[in-house]
Amino acid sequence: MTADAQAAPETGADLEFADDLETDVSFGLEEVNEVLAELIEGQAERSRRDADILGLRLGVSGARPETLARIGSRYDLARDRVRQLHTRSVGQMLRELPLSGSRLAAFTRRYPLAARDPALTRALLVETYATETDLVGNELSYLKLRLAGHPPEDAKRVAGYVMQRIMAWQKKTNRRLAKLQDAGPVATSQVNSFLGQVDWAGGKPAALPKQSARTIDGDDDGRGRFYLDKVGRDVRFDSALQARLLQTLNASELVDTFQEHPSAIGFEVDGAEQVTYPTIAARFTDGRVALIDVQPLGHVGFHVNRAASAAARAHAHNNGWGWLVWTGSHIGIPELLHRKVDGHLEKRLRDQLTSGPVFWSTVRQLRDETGLDLLDFTALILRNDWRWDRAPFLLRAGN
Repeated sequence: MTADAQAAPETGADLEFADDLETDVSFGLEEVNEVLAELIEGQAERSRRDADILGLRLGVSGARPETLARIGSRYDLARDRVRQLHTRSVGQMLRELPLSGSRLAAFTRRYPLAARDPALTRALLVETYATETDLVGNELSYLKLRLAGHPPEDAKRVAGYVMQRIMAWQKKTNRRLAKLQDAGPVATSQVNSFLGQVDWAGGKPAALPKQSARTIDGDDDGRGRFYLDKVGRDVRFDSALQARLLQTLNASELVDTFQEHPSAIGFEVDGAEQVTYPTIAARFTDGRVALIDVQPLGHVGFHVNRAASAAARAHAHNNGWGWLVWTGSHIGIPELLHRKVDGHLEKRLRDQLTSGPVFWSTVRQLRDETGLDLLDFTALILRNDWRWDRAPFLLRAGN
């Protein structure tokens, strides 16, 4: 990596996030995340708790990263103690790099040592947006670069640039909110486009809650916030993807009002109790209400997100609300369920699953031989009700 000027590189300084995540969903990025999940799981040999804290913080299961406060409440630890344990685990993982061998090739290909700071910053920013990992943009960027072989000082510098860009984007967003009258028609068109994806319930909708159900980390300094005039207060968000949805709903003439994180919904994964906080409940001008959760397009097939969605959908319908997974793309769950996929690819995967679970090496080989696309793979997961776990990768027949 070539050292640049002390100030953040100019290239990408005004990075505009894509309107559609479709082009940012790839097996290349997923492979990086799979290897990272394997490395974190390897830390469990030393401490199961510390590995779990690292996994929760970085979102390696495919669920969104958790704040230090939420992790602390789960383990009855102070926020600073969680940070210490996280830092210690990362340090241990990096000290063991020579033992990781060929598994790190995915990182060296994606974040080459010869790349300059602006190119790395832009690539990591796009990945942060596409995977909704803004909360840990600095930590995750630094770790990826170190796993790719970049020296500590270079990795720290570029990770800092990534966070500068995220914070600059948040300030720019606040300035734009003063001009929402110009965004109204576009926002209304965007809302119209995804209303057809809503899974509506029958009956009279229950009233919106008057406050957020997410209270443990409501003031976490890692979360962004802006003032939205439709609700007359500051609204918190975890990612640029969430902020984009909030802005759209705030500017649209079809939306009457909304409440962020309106419900805390329990669900189980392999007998372990978990809680999900769907992003927003919006009441439209026709009186209907929809519970909407942001899940990046590349993550909707993960078992943990599907389990959370099933519980949230049931909660929404019990309240007479519609249910929508908003993917940041024109491609939603309905489109994926009806996506055309090569029948030979589907048959090969089905044949593999009849013999038992499928591991990452098998899927990677199939991708290399056939050009299997990650969206096609996700479509097959949803259509066949297969179970796809990350941390580490495992594909099984039946959910």
